[in-house]
Parts: sequence; C-alpha cells; structure tokens
Amino acid sequence: QVQLVESGGGLVQAGGSLRLSCAASGRTFSSYTMGWFRQAPGKERDFVAVINWSGSSTYYADSVKGRFTISRDNAINTVYLQMNRLKPEDTAVYFCAAHDGRRTVVPITAYDYWGQGTQVTVSS
Repeated sequence: QVQLVESGGGLVQAGGSLRLSCAASGRTFSSYTMGWFRQAPGKERDFVAVINWSGSSTYYADSVKGRFTISRDNAINTVYLQMNRLKPEDTAVYFCAAHDGRRTVVPITAYDYWGQGTQVTVSS
C-alpha cells in the first residue's frame, strides 16, 4: 500500500512558477513509476508528466513540454513537478500517482495509487 500526499499548490500570476511535491509512504517507492496528472473543472483528468523508477526517463504532455520538469528523490520518497512560465490554462487540480511497474509510459488506468490533489490557479 502506498499513500501519496501532494503539496505546493496555490494562486500565481501568469508567467510565474510553482513547485509541487508529492510525498509517498511505503518502502518500495523507488520501484514505482510516478506520474503527474491534472483535472480542470468539467474536464477529464489529463496526463502531465511521468518519471521512471530511477529518474532516468521522463515524458511530458506537449502542452507543458519546456515549461514543466518532473524529478524525484528516492531517498526521501518524494516526486516533484517544477512548473515555470505558468499560463491560465494550467489552472487545475494536480494529482500525483504511482504505478507499480518498470514501464514509464502507461495508460492512466494502470496507475495503482493516487493522491488527493492540490489546486493550482493561474491568474491572467
């Protein structure tokens, strides 16, 4: 069992930055693929970024490529999402999720554990 707790959301002006953190419980964190997703009101939950178990492989949605960076620190069971040059369309609830497997790119339905989400609001 893995519990995920996101933090770092908030209100920021367009062009600003935020860093989200996701703290995980459990001794097997380093074996999980970790992803960030977001969900805007009235929309589906969308993929944002993913990082493999070792941190050697990352993938991003086209909409955030070049602006967001995913990273992880297995020593402290935490995954991060650094968000720069934020836009109003980045406004959403952001969720981290864990997939118990070595593949990096997996469908959203393959994620085994989810956090409760953290709100990010970008004002224009």
